[in-house]
Amino acid sequence: MRMENFKSHFRFNKQERSGIFYLLFIIIALQIGFFVLRNVTAERGDSSFWLDSRLQSEIDSLKARSQQKDSVKIYPFNPNYITDYKGYTLGMSIDEIDRLHRFRKAGKFVNSVEGFQEVTGVSDSLLRAISPYFKFPDWVQKKERTRRGVATSGIRERNYGVNLEVRDLNAVTAQELQEIDGIGETLSARIVKFRNRLGGFLVNEQLYDVYGLKPEVVERTLGRFQVLKKPVVEKININTASAKSLSKLVYIQKGVAESIVNYRNDNGNLVSFDELSKIENFPIEKIDRIKLYLAL
Repeated sequence: MRMENFKSHFRFNKQERSGIFYLLFIIIALQIGFFVLRNVTAERGDSSFWLDSRLQSEIDSLKARSQQKDSVKIYPFNPNYITDYKGYTLGMSIDEIDRLHRFRKAGKFVNSVEGFQEVTGVSDSLLRAISPYFKFPDWVQKKERTRRGVATSGIRERNYGVNLEVRDLNAVTAQELQEIDGIGETLSARIVKFRNRLGGFLVNEQLYDVYGLKPEVVERTLGRFQVLKKPVVEKININTASAKSLSKLVYIQKGVAESIVNYRNDNGNLVSFDELSKIENFPIEKIDRIKLYLAL
């Protein structure tokens, strides 16, 4: 009886056998579906990886083009007149720029690549990158050639000695400016006119803003004339001034002045001069000069 009862547990009717068959069929179908889905997902993953790699390559290419486009082209310059902005674009630190400015305020000049590094403390790598663009005054180069024993006989040189007195750029006449090689009647008159529009030069770098005056001519000029007596300037409050008042500044055109007022009306008072970079067509490269005439 016991064996019969045991065997009875393994006897299934037709309906039970059909249920077991469908259950096995569902299990097998699910397993097949799982393997198929895993293979398809893997293939799609490989394709996505390939697409992502190509997209990343295109992004990297666009970044490289953008960086190349936005890179600052360096022209020959006299390292004695490096501004905060110029120093920043060259890769100098704030401390290095400040050391140079303190050295210059003492009435001293850097006359060699080695002297520049000694004064500023820039690294060898940065010095190698920027020193090829250094352009010292003619008298410095001639002095260096003489020191090295390079013959200069037969050439009549101007007396640009180290002890040459530097005169005030705000008091120099058009005739005196014509003593500089590269400045004739037209440019000398233009310099004086620009100085009058400004109400007087506040910093030496403003001489670079004179239309038609080449950088090398500016450097020669600053070797003879510099801002010794600054004019008293009544600063314009940028948060209360009208567009008409702002446009009186040499550096701000009427359209830019109107944009400043519109920005102020939409966003409230400016709390920093850095906000001026958000103004359309604002000459941000001259912000150091413009700030001299504005107040918050």
